[in-house]
Amino acid sequence: MDGELFPRERTVIAPGAVHVPDWLGAVRQRELLAACRTWARPPAGLRTVRTPGGGTMTARQVCLGLHWYPYAYARTAVDGDGTPVKPMPGWLADLGREAVAAAYGEPPGPEVVYDIALINFYDGDSRMGMHRDAEERSGAPVVSLSLGDTCVFRFGNTASRGRPYQDVRLRSGDLFVFGKASRLAYHGVPKVLPGTGPQELGLTGRLNITLRVGGLG
Repeated sequence: MDGELFPRERTVIAPGAVHVPDWLGAVRQRELLAACRTWARPPAGLRTVRTPGGGTMTARQVCLGLHWYPYAYARTAVDGDGTPVKPMPGWLADLGREAVAAAYGEPPGPEVVYDIALINFYDGDSRMGMHRDAEERSGAPVVSLSLGDTCVFRFGNTASRGRPYQDVRLRSGDLFVFGKASRLAYHGVPKVLPGTGPQELGLTGRLNITLRVGGLG
């Protein structure tokens, strides 16, 4: 952010977990937001996710490539309108590989092809409990991109939902990658900070674009 007294720097949060502040510039943020708004429209658009216990997630979600629902993948929006999931764009898959190279200092191997995107929309009251991204068969790094309001992102350990964990503030344009020893670490969003996103972006709330390699065939 312009005017920072101490510019934020790339930080290794845990082995294989890297925060890269301000990775997406203003133009890329606007382009990605416009794409998200298109993907959110029906069919297979933005929906409320219901858990097996009968509860609902406060963050709403739309999927690309494969449709995630608790706790599996499908080719149709099985817990939505039942229509085929929208395809994963090639440019977004390429962005995932570019993100890994930025975080780790080297590009991923040719076998790493990002084929799933989960896009979560958070309003000011939304949260995400501690969980692991464990439905994929691939161990490729997870790529997380933030747009809009700042959130508190809680990154934990691989053994439990409790401590130790570290809270990181993710702003609009920030990149967070976790793989290697941290690929199955628990993580969540305990808080969104309303009104903190860049006004010029024109987004009320927070969007999180999570890119994954399914390895599911």
